Amino acid sequence: MTKPIITRFAPSPTGYLHVGGARTALFNMLFARHFDGLFLLRIEDTDHKRSSREAIDAIVDGLDWLGLSPDKKPVFQSMNLARHAQIAKKLLNEGKAYLCFCSAEELAEMREKALAEKRSPKYDGRWRNRDPKNAPAGVSPVVRFKAPQDGHLLLNDLVQGEIRVANEELDDMVLLRADGSPTYMLSVVVDDHDMQITHVIRGDDHLTNAFRQIMLFNALGWSPPNYAHIPLIHASDGNKLSKRHGALGIEAYKDLGYLPEALLNYLARLGWSHGDDEVFSLTEAISWFDGSNINKSAARLDLNKLNSINAHYIKNINFDRFMRILTQRKEVPPHAIDRLNRGLPGLLNRSKTLNELTEKAAIYLENRPLKYTKESLALVSVEDKINMKELSFVFNGLDGWDQKMIEENIRYFAERKGIKLGEIARPLRIALTGFTSSFSIFELSFALGKKEVLARINDFVT
Repeated sequence: MTKPIITRFAPSPTGYLHVGGARTALFNMLFARHFDGLFLLRIEDTDHKRSSREAIDAIVDGLDWLGLSPDKKPVFQSMNLARHAQIAKKLLNEGKAYLCFCSAEELAEMREKALAEKRSPKYDGRWRNRDPKNAPAGVSPVVRFKAPQDGHLLLNDLVQGEIRVANEELDDMVLLRADGSPTYMLSVVVDDHDMQITHVIRGDDHLTNAFRQIMLFNALGWSPPNYAHIPLIHASDGNKLSKRHGALGIEAYKDLGYLPEALLNYLARLGWSHGDDEVFSLTEAISWFDGSNINKSAARLDLNKLNSINAHYIKNINFDRFMRILTQRKEVPPHAIDRLNRGLPGLLNRSKTLNELTEKAAIYLENRPLKYTKESLALVSVEDKINMKELSFVFNGLDGWDQKMIEENIRYFAERKGIKLGEIARPLRIALTGFTSSFSIFELSFALGKKEVLARINDFVT
């Protein structure tokens, strides 16, 4: 029977869920779903000094908002410390690990010597074969893994391809610290085994860790998972991603007005491709994502591209969802609902983010009398007010009220007066909004409704 695919996202709760972490979670989820497997979440909270409840909540809430909730309750690594220590002691008893009594000063001296000799700093194995009976007094030992010194390790990475590393390049890593607490490397291996993880999809900054972890898997007689190390996300200029480039927490993207489905779509295309497809649903991404077509080079974060994708999804928001979004951000008076319904297509077509959408929708929420900006009033002449008064007579005489009828009558009015359309549009916009908005006067007049348009023009000219 084929072993079911199980992936995991394993963040450390020392900060927010950033875009790189969200993309890693997404790739793990897509891969698991594609093969009808399980997507799990493991909170690697063994660093008590840096881990926080706020960070854990931010990670879980961010995943929930994106629609990347795991298939089971999160596993907290801190709950498994006794199990991790047990495995270290097992290796110690089997002669596959040993006690190291090096002092901090000795380790620092080792490092300085290696750097002076232009070698990679690593532990020199001085306690590898020494009898603990010869240990200095007052030094609490660490437990080190007795790494193979001959041969090499082969990693068939699903993204990076075949990579070989000579065992002699890897030193005897610490498994248990002097206080008895397990190290990251040991905890990850034990938890991946116990959670039956079949595929580890993570950033390529963990590539070196993979070789050390494979060593541990082999020593324990466990089958290591398949590894896929994906390139990191860089800024649009190719430099390391920073906050000014968009390296923000997922909650910040939510606050900036991005839709979760748009952000997921964008992140899926950030380092992975399916032909020329740019905009696609999560269902489509799941059906396509089999682990192939992941780029080997670093992806670049392009906020303009994200804005474009977000605008596409905003255009397809229905009225009920729009009202839920708006009422969470603004107080919507009952009289504005019909206006918003009529004006929705224009609002959606002009907005790249939900923040823009909310800002533009405010034009339909205003109560009379409007407040006119000084800049707007400075553009209005006596003749403009006369034209608005005359236009109100035209509007009042209309039997119907739709955009086509409104446009035909405004254009005819301007033609009859012998003036350009802009000379009517500018004061009409000011009369209807209080400022020189970019809205189409035809669309705006239709959405506000005949009664409201006439009332606002009357306020404006009196």
